[in-house]
Amino acid sequence: MPPRSSRPKPPPVGALSAAVGLQARRSHSQAELRRKLGRRGYDGAEVDAALAQLVEKGLQSDGAFAEAHVRRRSRSLGPLALSAELTARGVDRDLADQAMAGFTPDRQLTSALKLAEHLCGNTRYASYRELLHAVGARLMRRGFSMPVARAACQAVWNGTSDMAEA
Repeated sequence: MPPRSSRPKPPPVGALSAAVGLQARRSHSQAELRRKLGRRGYDGAEVDAALAQLVEKGLQSDGAFAEAHVRRRSRSLGPLALSAELTARGVDRDLADQAMAGFTPDRQLTSALKLAEHLCGNTRYASYRELLHAVGARLMRRGFSMPVARAACQAVWNGTSDMAEA
């Protein structure tokens, strides 16, 4: 039986090809790419060179990644959760703040209202307090602030009470 080596086999393709393949599936931050390529057995210098080439060719940008992530996920998450996700994905704080600037308070309220309506479904709450306790808490767990959650619940409640009177 041949002796086992402690070194993993070298990957079959170069780090640049692997990084382009990852980017083709979905956009990644530099930190995500670095972590995934490292797990696949590429050494640090090769990964750094591949990432530099991606940036140089315009195939990877943490700023564009952050903006797209905020745009895509802002339908179901508030600014606090989005900011935490970007940080977890290794996006620089300044780039994350720039991306979050587009998620204005009006857009936050619109997203929270749509989400609140979805969370209510066909449930009819007996009181505004019950609605706020059930739906408002879920909105806050998804990263919306208390004032935004409260305003969304108030709008849903007003719409529900108007429909009941008609």
